[in-house]
Parts: sequence; structure tokens; C-alpha cells
Amino acid sequence: MKGKVAVMTEPEKMIFEEYDLPKASKGSVLVKVIRTNVCGSELHIWKGFHPTKKSGVMGHEMVGEIIELGEDVTTDYAGQPIKVGDRIAAAYFLTCKKCKNCLQGYFNICDNAYEYWSKEAHEYPHFHGSFATHYYIHPYQYFYKVPDNIPNEVAASANCALSQVYYGIEQSGLKYGDTIVIQGAGGLGLNATAVAKTFGANVIVIDAVENRLELAKKFGADITLSMTDYSSLEERVEKVLAYTNNIGADVVMELTGVPAAFAEGIHLIKSGGKYISIGNISPGKLTEFDPGLMTRKGVEIKGIIRYQPWYLYKSLQFLSNNINQYPFSNILNCNFTLDDISEALEASFNRGVTRASIEIQ
Repeated sequence: MKGKVAVMTEPEKMIFEEYDLPKASKGSVLVKVIRTNVCGSELHIWKGFHPTKKSGVMGHEMVGEIIELGEDVTTDYAGQPIKVGDRIAAAYFLTCKKCKNCLQGYFNICDNAYEYWSKEAHEYPHFHGSFATHYYIHPYQYFYKVPDNIPNEVAASANCALSQVYYGIEQSGLKYGDTIVIQGAGGLGLNATAVAKTFGANVIVIDAVENRLELAKKFGADITLSMTDYSSLEERVEKVLAYTNNIGADVVMELTGVPAAFAEGIHLIKSGGKYISIGNISPGKLTEFDPGLMTRKGVEIKGIIRYQPWYLYKSLQFLSNNINQYPFSNILNCNFTLDDISEALEASFNRGVTRASIEIQ
């Protein structure tokens, strides 16, 4: 059998290639991709902003159906029995357990995280990304069985958008009754809103797109601030201070990918607060920043890339437990197929959709 792969030959140029399906080697799993989503990381690659990846297979948010299990693979990484036909979601990066970062427990910044994702499609086993009919899960790539009550399009978001913000929120130490400002109401921001609300926090969401802010309310946002209505930094700071008794937010989380948002966040946070930056991932994109204000406020800034891989299991459980509480499916525009990948990327970049979801037929 053959499978099809979407290959970016250079930024903003996509072709399709076919390859024989690989055999699942020891410790590996081969899946048929059911759903895959367009994440902000793909947009950075598509537009040529990624520091290293300029071509190759793209896609990493996905849910797949097992079609072959390699030798010794009988359970997922939570010990749940698995079989051919089960739905699984996989962390999109490796955890080698041998590099200097893994040996210190920092699995999310494994030196070999992208050993296969960075390869070109012609390199075996070919199916390195989820913009394809099939996806090859390697040894040391955590994966988990998807609970039956989670729809495919929602499950596909777990292995990046939800897991990343879940990890970031726990890293922030957010507590019941705290106030968090979430900068950005895209897929990451909406998932972060749901997690923060479940933690018992007061949630303020800032974005420039009105329909995203309306959706944020359905995910539990207590206050939404439109950058159209409050167009200056001073106005947005004033609104946050008014809501927090002139103190500022306990936690601010940047999920926009816009450097200027990072500079703004320091003004929204209280003295002694924590700032979690996840959205800005492209080196060399600069903004003016007030380090003196940061120091005088005693703000702790933490950059988060990826997540500890077991957060994918926690995220799937979160979805299963809250599937009727929040409209997770409403985040996604599900009208795309594999042949529409370029269109889905452009619609996402232009904010025509909150998060594009591709059904693989």
C-alpha cells in the first residue's frame, strides 16, 4: 500500500508525494491519520519564519487510528492496552532520555526532539508529519489512547494546543482565585481559558478578533478586551487594573506569537507576578521591552516550549471530563481536506478561521 504526504518544497509552496507504507519496527506504531489541525507553528514554517525548517513534511496536531503495532508495543505510555483500530494521539516530539536536558528531567527540551520531524519526505520512514494519510510514531515518542467520548477534531488538538497551555499554566503556579490575563484567543488561548477556569481563576482574554472574544466567553472568560475598543496599551492596562483592584494580574500568558504582545504583558502583571511566554517562537523577531519595569515589579518570566510528554495524557483526561462543559469543537473549522492544505494554511494565517482542521479521507 502507498500513502500520500504533503511536502513543502519552499515557504508557501506545497506538493504531494506518494510512498510505500513503512513497516512498524520494534517499539513503533503506524497510524492512519484521521484528523490533523493547523497550529501556529505551521504558519511560522509556511511563511518562512522558522529558524531551521524551510522545507519537508509539516503537521503535528493529529489523531490517528492504529493500523500496525511494532514488536513489544502492547500498551500506550499510561499502560493502557492498545490494539489495531484504536485511536491514539502522540506527542509530536521525541524524548530520547539520554541527552543532557532529558537527564535533568527537561523532556520538553530534549536535544533530539525533532530528529525525525526535521527530515525530508524521501527519507525513510517518509511519514514524519501529520499532513499526510499516515503517520509513523517512533520509539521514545509518547502516545496515548483517546477516550471514546472525545470527537476526532477535538482529540487532534490535544497533542499541542491543549497540552502546551496546560503545562504552562501549571508552571505558572496559578491558584484558585488568582487572576490570569491571556493574550490571544486563538486555539491556544481558548484552551488556556478553559484550563484556567477549571483551576478556579478569574480570566481576562485580550484579542483583536471579535468572534474569537465571543468564543472565549463560552470557554469561561470573565472579561474580554477587544484591541479595537481599547486600542492603546494605556487603555488595556487601565481595564486590567480596574478589574484587579488596582493590583494587576497574578499571571499573564502570551499566546499570540506577536513580539509586541510580550512587551505589553509586563505592564498588565502585578508585582511579584509570573509571565508565561509560549506564542513567540521565531528568533530574531524583536520588540522594545522595559527591563527596569520588570525588575522593579520583581516579575518572573518563563518561556515554555513544548511540554513534559505525560501532559498529553492529562490533556486527554481533561477533554474527556469537560467535553460537555466547553464547546471545544467550535474552535475548529472542519471544512478542509488533505488536498486543501495550502488553503487551510492561508485561511489560518489571515485569521479567517480560529483553527483549521483537516479531515484525512
